[in-house]
Amino acid sequence: MLMPRKVKYRKQHRGRRQGLAFRGSTVSYGDFGLKAMEEAWITSRQIEAARVAISRVVRKHGKMWIRIFPDKPVSKKPAETRMGKGKGGPEFWVAVVKPGRVLFEVEGISAEMAREAFRLAAHKLPIKAKMVARREIGG
Repeated sequence: MLMPRKVKYRKQHRGRRQGLAFRGSTVSYGDFGLKAMEEAWITSRQIEAARVAISRVVRKHGKMWIRIFPDKPVSKKPAETRMGKGKGGPEFWVAVVKPGRVLFEVEGISAEMAREAFRLAAHKLPIKAKMVARREIGG
């Protein structure tokens, strides 16, 4: 399961998920990418489930990159706890994803295989996502 080894602060504010992703919005490493079309918090479990789905299709043929990392702790108070008594402890970790962010990339496989891999992975994620191809510069 993905999570940071060490963090400066144990708890974080929730923040706002507005705007588009400018960083990480192009396919940089592989030939094809899975791009987010909505904003969401994607948990480490969802990232892992999508990774497994892609690697089942990619197998030994290609290579895969995960372009997001869950570095935001989400805290929860225990069930049936009265109000007050401070913020709850960290329960799980999420990656903050904005529209346009490339989540996964693959190379070394055909477009059809990539489409199938990303279709399976997208079912594991709580957002709409689409497959994008690398745009060659000067070609």
